[in-house]
Amino acid sequence: MLKKIEELKAEALEQLNGIDNTRDLESWRVHYLGKKSPLTRILRSLATLSIEEKKAVGAAANQLKTLLDNSAGQKGQSLRDAQLTSEAAREAIDISLPGRPYPVGHLHPITHATDEICGIFTSMGFQLIEGAEVEWDYYNFEALNIPAEHPARDSMSTFWLDVPAGKKGAKQLLRTHNTAVTARTLERLKPPIRAVEFGKVYRYEATDATHGWMHHQIDGIAVDKGITMADLKGTLYEFARRYFGDDRKVRFRVDYFPFVEPGAEIAIDCIVCKGSGCRLCGNSGWIELGGCGMTHPDVLRRGGIDPEEYTSFAFGLGIDRLPMLRYGIDDIRLFYNNDLRFLRQF
Repeated sequence: MLKKIEELKAEALEQLNGIDNTRDLESWRVHYLGKKSPLTRILRSLATLSIEEKKAVGAAANQLKTLLDNSAGQKGQSLRDAQLTSEAAREAIDISLPGRPYPVGHLHPITHATDEICGIFTSMGFQLIEGAEVEWDYYNFEALNIPAEHPARDSMSTFWLDVPAGKKGAKQLLRTHNTAVTARTLERLKPPIRAVEFGKVYRYEATDATHGWMHHQIDGIAVDKGITMADLKGTLYEFARRYFGDDRKVRFRVDYFPFVEPGAEIAIDCIVCKGSGCRLCGNSGWIELGGCGMTHPDVLRRGGIDPEEYTSFAFGLGIDRLPMLRYGIDDIRLFYNNDLRFLRQF
């Protein structure tokens, strides 16, 4: 029986040395240390031996069991260490290699345009002012010579808010133009004033290549003694020259706006068709940028400014149309479709 134990020991250790993975190690453990292993059968047969043989064989069998247990544990640890070393080698980082490039976002083209336009006007002495997108009916219309029955309201389809009315039945709305901020600026500041107001405006109207229910505007106001229409034209000519280049044609044409008198429309020749007519310019050859004119005396009075002492000019430009002209974009909806192929060009 002792000879059989020695033979089992030699066989088990030889096979253990040849194992190189944990799956085979577990199979080895079951074969040599499991309930049906040769060693277990030897221990169960001790009852049939004499007392002297039982002592010798029992001691040798228990020593072999302890040896095999310890050897299996050491083997398992060495296999795990080897596996960790291999995984570490596979995942090691070569710090001399260049880093992996990750896509980095950038500002939206409308944001770029807004920053550049505001920068042009601030360099000419205008200060930047922002206002609330939710506005009272008074500042959006009445303070600008557009009372409730005025036909100009028909051209500004409005998003009215379902909220309790304010004093004297005043209602709230999403502002239809940034001139509403101009009305507040006249109330808040003392002349001389040179300010531009920028931000989103909202109109309940159909969307097409040149219109949207939400777009961006920048409005300007200048109030001082002796301001004339020539100052207005000089300011807007200078803006057009800086933003579009010296070769861009600018046109002023008489137009009506309730809050200016006289009023004019400023337009720039179409960069897509060069004035011959296309979808972007409605086959007119010109793209309207906005309205302008000398601020109406009644608007100044509502702002607490004496029109007998001060004169003023005002203008409002559609920001979205400016990059369209510069880059030859023929559909305003491209700015808001979130098509990365388009946005990555800017």
